Amino acid sequence: MADAADINNNNPALDADPDRPDNPTHEFAQFGAGCFWGVELMFQRIEGVVKTEVGYSQGHVPDPNYKLVCTGTTNHVEVVRIQFDPEVCPYTNLLSVFWGRHDPTTLNRQGEDVGAQYRSGIYYYNENQARLAMESLEARQSELMDRTIVTEILPAKRFYRAEEYHQQYLEKGGGFGSKQSAEKGCTDPSRCYG
Repeated sequence: MADAADINNNNPALDADPDRPDNPTHEFAQFGAGCFWGVELMFQRIEGVVKTEVGYSQGHVPDPNYKLVCTGTTNHVEVVRIQFDPEVCPYTNLLSVFWGRHDPTTLNRQGEDVGAQYRSGIYYYNENQARLAMESLEARQSELMDRTIVTEILPAKRFYRAEEYHQQYLEKGGGFGSKQSAEKGCTDPSRCYG
C-alpha cells in the first residue's frame, strides 16, 4: 500500500506548472486575488500582457472543475495565468496591478467571496519573480502598517484551465450581457457580476 509521501510524489496537481509560453521570449505569471473574473479583466488591460487564462492551481486534486473547487476540499486557488512580454511589461507592473486590485490582508476572502479558493497569492515561475514578489510584499506591508498581509508567495504549481464560460467572462458580458472593455490602457472600473 502506498504511503502519503508516495501519493504526493505521483500527484500531478503538486507538480510545477509544465506549460511554456507560446513565445520563448515571453514569461508566465500567476496570481490569486479573489474571484478570477475581475482579476483577469484588470490584467487583460495591461500593455504587454499577450494572453490571460483563468483556472485553478495550488490544490491537491488533479483536473478540478469549478463545482469541485467551490466545495473547499481541494485547496485550489482561483488564479489568473498571464502570458506577458517582459520587454514591454516588466513583472513589477503586474505586481503593482495585483496589489492595487484586492485586499491582501483578508484571509481566504475578498469582499463577499469567502473560501480558500479566494485567497491572496503570488505564484512565481522563476527566482527573479520570487525575489520581486517578496520585495513588493515588503513594500506594500510598510504602507499598510497596522494590518498584516496574508498573501502567500509560492512556486507556481500545475495550472488547470477553468471551464470555457469563465474565460474572459466580464469582457464577454458576464451573467447579464453587459460587456466590459478589455482594451489596453482602459481604466474603467470593473464590475463583477455572475
